[in-house]
Amino acid sequence: MSTRNLADEELTQAVLSSFSGCRSERFQEIIQSLVRHLHAFASDVELTEEEWFAGIDFLTQTGHITDDKRQEFILLSDVLGVSMLVVGLNHRKPSVATPSTVFGPFFVEGSPRVANGEDIANGAPGEPCLVQGRVISVSGEAVPQAHIEVWQADDDGLYDVQHADLSEPRGRGHLYAGDDGRYCFWSVKPTAYPIPADGPVGKLLANSNRSPMRPAHIHFMVTARGYQSVTTHVFADGDPYLDSDAVFGVKSELIAPLTRHQPGRAADGRDLDVPYWSINYDIVLALDDASDMSGRAGGSSRR
Repeated sequence: MSTRNLADEELTQAVLSSFSGCRSERFQEIIQSLVRHLHAFASDVELTEEEWFAGIDFLTQTGHITDDKRQEFILLSDVLGVSMLVVGLNHRKPSVATPSTVFGPFFVEGSPRVANGEDIANGAPGEPCLVQGRVISVSGEAVPQAHIEVWQADDDGLYDVQHADLSEPRGRGHLYAGDDGRYCFWSVKPTAYPIPADGPVGKLLANSNRSPMRPAHIHFMVTARGYQSVTTHVFADGDPYLDSDAVFGVKSELIAPLTRHQPGRAADGRDLDVPYWSINYDIVLALDDASDMSGRAGGSSRR
């Protein structure tokens, strides 16, 4: 097909034809669909050259602010709802299994190893919070030695990597559930916070009159041999932003009570001379085998 004197639908068809010889059928399917939708979008809104170049500049700025500690493209995907759409397409699970939600831009490989019952806060500002529960299967059996990565923002609404003066991890770590599936760690009370607003994604939300706020949560990434992994959050019940999350990540099954306690002996035996908080949440994993889709969790698996 000639590439001369093309416009409108003929131009679209010529571009699609140029991708008809891709080495991968799946790549060809994706790139041709992308071309069709991009061309349809530009035609639908009658995109001006000024608007097109503004879009290119926006993506350029998004790339410039992205580094090994901040992933602005993930943030963009999150606020456009694409992250949650892709999560939903790729993580079909039994209804009783803990649902997946957005990965977020602040995960860091190589977090500190902590033992069950230890503190991941490492000096992060905030009131003490005991987080505990079980990792179980959809049939209610313990999942022993599940690997649990956790990370969260501090009381200032910032992750450790957002603090320029920090040289060591804070508010993040990884641990293993016991043979009975139980896990337990101390951190700080999670708090609601705005997503980073000093970059192009923040400007996008401001121009759209959208709130940048995320409800209080703790990130979990749980893996165990023979089970589907889950990347998720546990949200604090009662948070005012549960129904207006900037990244559309809240699911009712992920909400857990955040309980305040007076000074004294905590459930894990630790004595505290200040008020503290607690969250109890059981993480339910589905088997890798799809035939387990009909399984049911025994008793009340989420509290």
